Amino acid sequence: MPTKTFKKSQPKANITLLPHLGSGTEDIIADFKRNYSHRLGRDQNCRSPHYAYEALSLTVSDRLIERWKNTYNAYREQDCRRAYYLSMEFLMGRTLSNAMLNLGITDAVQKAMYDLGLELEELVESEPDAGLGNGGLGRLAACFIDSCATLQLPVTGYGLRYEYGMFTQTIANGEQVEKPDHWLRYGNIWEIERSEFSYRIKFGGHTEKHTDENGHTRVCWLDTHDILAIPYDTPVPGYKNGTVNTLRLWKAAATEEFDLQEFNAGDYAESVAAKNTAENITMVLYPNDANENGKALRLRQQYLLASASLQDVIAGWIHDHGHGRGHRQGHDFANFAEKNCFQLNDTHPSIAVAELMRLLMDVHGLSWDEAWKITRNTMAYTNHTLLPEALERWSVNLFKQLLPRLIEIIFEINAHFLAEVSAHWPSDNERLRRMSLIEEGNEQHVRMAYLAIVGSYSVNGVAELHSKLLQQGLFRDFYELWPQKFNNKTNGVTPRRWLAACNPELSDLLTETIGDGWVTDLSLLQKLKPFAEDKKFRKRWHSVQQSAKQRLIDFKKQELDVDLSVNALFDVQVKRIHEYKRQLLNVLHVIHLYDRIKRGDTANWTNRCVLIGGKAAPGYFMAKKTIKLINNVSAVINHDPEIGNKLKLVFLPNYRVSAMEKICPGADLSEQISTAGKEASGTGNMKFMMNGALTIGTLDGANIEIREEVGDDNFFLFGLTEEQVEELRHHYDPVSIIQQDEDLQRVMMLLECGHFNQFEPGMFDAVIASLKSPQDPWMTIADFRSFIDAQKRVERAYKDQDRWTKMSILNCAGSGKFSTDRTINEYNQDIWKLTPVPIKHG
Repeated sequence: MPTKTFKKSQPKANITLLPHLGSGTEDIIADFKRNYSHRLGRDQNCRSPHYAYEALSLTVSDRLIERWKNTYNAYREQDCRRAYYLSMEFLMGRTLSNAMLNLGITDAVQKAMYDLGLELEELVESEPDAGLGNGGLGRLAACFIDSCATLQLPVTGYGLRYEYGMFTQTIANGEQVEKPDHWLRYGNIWEIERSEFSYRIKFGGHTEKHTDENGHTRVCWLDTHDILAIPYDTPVPGYKNGTVNTLRLWKAAATEEFDLQEFNAGDYAESVAAKNTAENITMVLYPNDANENGKALRLRQQYLLASASLQDVIAGWIHDHGHGRGHRQGHDFANFAEKNCFQLNDTHPSIAVAELMRLLMDVHGLSWDEAWKITRNTMAYTNHTLLPEALERWSVNLFKQLLPRLIEIIFEINAHFLAEVSAHWPSDNERLRRMSLIEEGNEQHVRMAYLAIVGSYSVNGVAELHSKLLQQGLFRDFYELWPQKFNNKTNGVTPRRWLAACNPELSDLLTETIGDGWVTDLSLLQKLKPFAEDKKFRKRWHSVQQSAKQRLIDFKKQELDVDLSVNALFDVQVKRIHEYKRQLLNVLHVIHLYDRIKRGDTANWTNRCVLIGGKAAPGYFMAKKTIKLINNVSAVINHDPEIGNKLKLVFLPNYRVSAMEKICPGADLSEQISTAGKEASGTGNMKFMMNGALTIGTLDGANIEIREEVGDDNFFLFGLTEEQVEELRHHYDPVSIIQQDEDLQRVMMLLECGHFNQFEPGMFDAVIASLKSPQDPWMTIADFRSFIDAQKRVERAYKDQDRWTKMSILNCAGSGKFSTDRTINEYNQDIWKLTPVPIKHG
């Protein structure tokens, strides 16, 4: 299938448009009934809430589609500059409640469902979480495209339509068990298949050079094994502004359904092998790349995203900007860079740099210099990690096998780039080696982050400290060459989902107190500060917080065999399980509290419920051991009558977006305790703060900026700084630290004697060894005493409920900076330079 072209001469169809859909209660009831009975074929005898959810979703979706078409037409008519956000993850969560909120129809829908004898909350809960991401990276992308629509910026999201999400996490005997997350089992009511915009994606084969009619050398990529990328579009509504942007997700499919000759010859399995191989590319989110098959599949996924998305943008450009103005293929790209930019969300889509070069040169006939100028002026790269091992490297041999034309282009980009470096630093061979896109060794590898930097006009980190450390450490050579490329864009979260939708009681209190402008301008939360001194307001705030805690208790009551007290301190750490995020440090503190209770050291005690949730990557041994330890410690504490309500430890299974929507309003204390210099930004810290939780944290990622906004008096700081961590690394001696701290000795003794694994000898030997190792990069033991002391400050503050409530109000009031509306405004002002497009509706 060739790249799509459009017939300009085709007359417009004479189709009468339907009248504008109303958003009143009666309109919604009428459309709900029609969808339920006609489109879904159900009647009053159907007992499943799923079909009522689908009927309501169709009713809401119809109202989105009206605005969606208006938005698309407005962008085309204005021929505006556009941005495209390429991300391997979009962790969207549930769509229905967010769509109702942004359309401004939640109250009307609530009343309509009540009149029909249906419970809206039950219908909302029927929707599965869209399984399109692993964690913070994907959730950030979802927040970004929400803010783009709310700010009326012409931005399209491009990702992959994974059939199966990361996995559903269950706990058996305290250990993580992964089950398939087939989130598309019943289809997805919110998406529209757009097969007319499918594109052919090449893999394998070989390249040949030839000379064209003008004497120019051209390269052909031949004998390839092709698959199709089929787009599925999801609407992304802005908040009450008529704008509905697009998230386009690609599904891999075979170019032919199956080989009919092989089928007729009786080889049934082989006849559908190509179909299965193609569809496997988007079958599962992020396969384990520990083996070569996993690595090949991951690279296929990344290339599918980049190639399909770029082909789509170029096809749209050709359709809108005509032909025949001087280029060899008749396509005019003179103004392409002025009208388009691509934001690469982390290293995963960085193959787009080489793919855009291929498309412009091999398909559309541009010279190397013309194509490189366009590429370098359209690509922008966001880095999300300070961990060198997380920067992707692909073997050159794998590239040659899967993408032979792309590796040729990458080598040529590298040759041009190294010439530029050499001109800047003559005879500095060590610097050339460090900066080369190709890492030498027993086997050559492509450094994908370097490709993204070289091919981009903007490189940004996602918190002030993170961006500084990139410039001084990981990318220092590139910063010295191109300081003007580097900038910071501190992350945020959307206040629509993470406050207005997930915490309606608090949202109502805020609106009643300071007006509703905060929903689209979170800086207005500063107006709350004087109310922290108002005793009556503090009482109302405390009541709202207690209600949220009770909802969290009710949410978990069915699956957790433990009673939680609404009057206890809710101490929450929910995020991906990883050594650098230091769930282990949290567990050491819990064991310390357990030890204190057993020794009778409970004077002025503060009851505490510690809630930990998160998934471990299936192949991550230490992360899975951490989950097992949490659950074993939990089993001992929660079933000891001597402990009672003084202390509870609960692991929250299958942490996901919809669970976080219940958890973050109910948290008192937010644990952001990563080793300083390891967390790029963090966004969970922002969600908790926005909902009034206080933070205990290190000077890491966005914690630094959170503390700046709320003041040291309203933040529980502990731990080594990034500089101190680096200084200590050369002489770190955790065993000596343990010997000098009686509390830590007792904690380690309980671990080492098998108190939490009496029937599983040796279960936690690897965990204990990692804690005591001088090579422990996370320095958990080094921060133990500081963490314990900070937690004692937490206890004292929580004892004074009035003081705690005041601090809670000030945390919410100080969260205005951490809206993605602010983040996206900065992306737009400094990188994208788009003009907002108002949308007329109705």
